[in-house]
Amino acid sequence: MDIRVLYEDNHLLVVEKPMNVPVQADISGDEDLLTACKGYIKERYQKPGEVYLGLVHRLDRPVGGVMVFAHTSKAAARLTEQFSAHRTEKRYAAVVEGFAPAEGNLFDYLLKNEATNTTAVVPAGTPGAKPARLSFRTLAREKGLSLLDVNLQTGRPHQIRVQLSHRGLPLKGDQRYNPSARVGEQIRLWAYALTLTHPTLKEPMTFYALPPFAEFSTAVKYLPAFRACSAVYEDESMLVVDKNPGTEVETDLLSELTPITEPLYPVHRLDANTMGLVALAKTEAAQEQLSEAFARHETNKVYEAILTGVPDKREGTLVHYGLKDGEKALMRLVPKDTPGALRMELSYRVVEESGGLCKAQIRLFTGRTHQIRVQMAALGCPVLGDDKYGDREANRRCRQKRQLLLSKRLTLLGKTFESTRELTLQQIKQEDL
Repeated sequence: MDIRVLYEDNHLLVVEKPMNVPVQADISGDEDLLTACKGYIKERYQKPGEVYLGLVHRLDRPVGGVMVFAHTSKAAARLTEQFSAHRTEKRYAAVVEGFAPAEGNLFDYLLKNEATNTTAVVPAGTPGAKPARLSFRTLAREKGLSLLDVNLQTGRPHQIRVQLSHRGLPLKGDQRYNPSARVGEQIRLWAYALTLTHPTLKEPMTFYALPPFAEFSTAVKYLPAFRACSAVYEDESMLVVDKNPGTEVETDLLSELTPITEPLYPVHRLDANTMGLVALAKTEAAQEQLSEAFARHETNKVYEAILTGVPDKREGTLVHYGLKDGEKALMRLVPKDTPGALRMELSYRVVEESGGLCKAQIRLFTGRTHQIRVQMAALGCPVLGDDKYGDREANRRCRQKRQLLLSKRLTLLGKTFESTRELTLQQIKQEDL
């Protein structure tokens, strides 16, 4: 077995587990990863006698991806404790059949049948059942399939496969839990990232191995930037990403992306706490072309927002004039004839309302600093979670610390891109209103 080593020192051996290889020896008699890794160490370092290598976690046989082993018993004990206490972060890429929702938080009780080596979702209180929790976000959809980024918070047998199948989202190629899987088809589940604390250095470390999912190649390529964004589109001149809330474009976003593709040049901005689509140029010529398109408003930018209150008119066009206050980092509304005043125009349409809140679709015709936030606040319906222009009491009551504003759709140079994220009123607990 060829071993792809991702990282190695005196305490850790991190490798990419091939698909369809058992982690340790089993009744099949097939070559297993643990034995192969011991052979690698013995040969590379000319170790006499038995080689020690501690097994501290597992992956299902058909699943590939990142695995860590311990070189010493001390490292093994400390890593085992981390996994048991759920102080590691395990992220998986999963291709499921069907149209997956934008995101989900799944909690179930699972019971393993040792006789059949299968796991099932069972009611709470079932003897022997164990709690299982995971979250996911949909990164892309293509031809009836959805690519999910799964954050596994517990580690039960077959957990991801069972919980997603139970929601009508079976994994492509899963021979156990997907009745439509073809015989011999490969399961589409891959452990792409593992974050742990080094057993002696006490520093967090993240290791990556990218899945071989060809139909989602762009999204897969940029999985290591998961803390900042996911990728939507890429060609020789442009990269479009779906930015996470809390991410600054020129610092956080670029620092995560440039190790994967460089150089990159921002051509427009989103507030740090606004999530959604951002375009970046890959060449200086493309930067000039894209910047000019934004400057001339030759783009179509559509946002979604959760608003505090409901406008009297369910749709309309707003025109204001603003002056940026650099010292206080905000936009002030001023009369039209104020020197330096910038024209701001947008249209809005309420698409859903409930409990004193509404969801609105907003189209920008100009692109000014904090434009949507300041104009909707002027209408009397500020963006929920906006601490600068919004209703702080409503933000506190609804437990929203970041504005619920999403750059949903972007048309640029004749191409239209759409975020898989969604804003819904259902995500805000009604008892908090």
